[in-house]
Amino acid sequence: MAAAVEARTRRRALYETLRSVPPVTRDGIEVKLMLNAGLLLDIAQLVTTGAEGVGLFRTEFPLMIRDSFPGVDELTEFYSRVLDQAECRPVFFRTLDIGGDKVLPYLPHALEDNPAMGWRALRIGLDRPAMLRQQLRALIRAAGDRTLFIKFPMVAEVAELERARGLVEMELARARCEGRALPQSVKIGVMLEVPSLLWQLPALCERIDFLSLGTNDLLQFLYACDRGNPRLADRYDPLSAPMLALLREIVARTQEAGVSLSMCGDMAGNPIEAMVLIALGFRRLSMAATAIGPVKTMIRSLDAGAVAAYLEEIGTRPDHSLRPKLEAYARDHDIAL
Repeated sequence: MAAAVEARTRRRALYETLRSVPPVTRDGIEVKLMLNAGLLLDIAQLVTTGAEGVGLFRTEFPLMIRDSFPGVDELTEFYSRVLDQAECRPVFFRTLDIGGDKVLPYLPHALEDNPAMGWRALRIGLDRPAMLRQQLRALIRAAGDRTLFIKFPMVAEVAELERARGLVEMELARARCEGRALPQSVKIGVMLEVPSLLWQLPALCERIDFLSLGTNDLLQFLYACDRGNPRLADRYDPLSAPMLALLREIVARTQEAGVSLSMCGDMAGNPIEAMVLIALGFRRLSMAATAIGPVKTMIRSLDAGAVAAYLEEIGTRPDHSLRPKLEAYARDHDIAL
């Protein structure tokens, strides 16, 4: 026990020394490390971790501990405080991802056989546009003269994005009519979590400024495996050939379109999985504060080009998972995992 505590202390001390050191690979690739957040107290971690911004702000978290839905003024004040505390760093706000396992106690909801695939996230927002418009109105007001980043969760087709963009335009028009200051610019993005969207990537990329991958839902939908079911925990692995092929395709399509790509799912905060993401072409990763130190340590020990070549070599193998081979590669090449 004492040895484990001592080892953790040494690791924390190492991560502290890396706080202001840039996350650059040995072959010169710079990676932006960002923070996943959901509460005001999380924003303080930007300074302690050296993160470059908030890659995912989960706007539903503060609403889950209330007894009523806040008004526009209250939401505006809260989002303003988030942006002020982030100072000049970007904050990517995900619109409400409620439903499924995240229920607002003061909104009526029905039991569903498959809640993860049910009435949730943007589906609720589009069915109840007044609630989504309230949130968008508050975000626009809070942004002031800053750039506003808005990402929509659980988009299953481009038509849904078009409807959501229409609500943003309506709220911008409302702000103009009221004589309010508008954001410097509004950047619209999507959480890619539903596999159907993969077959609309060209049309999607024409309509967005950035794309974020949420691997938790994407994986369970891709493999038809409930990620909360312990019996299925080993049925799939994000480091499998099908998943790597999917990620490689997304990287290629977004690069062709000039669309910024990020990962804010669990893969981003796991050093070996982050190693693979960087080798595939991801240059922005968003994660929990505790993961930034370990991932940055890995990055600074990584030759991304060499790992990319190794992935080309093993990437089509029919193995259940490529993880054992990648772990062995990391050990053999002194990559800090």
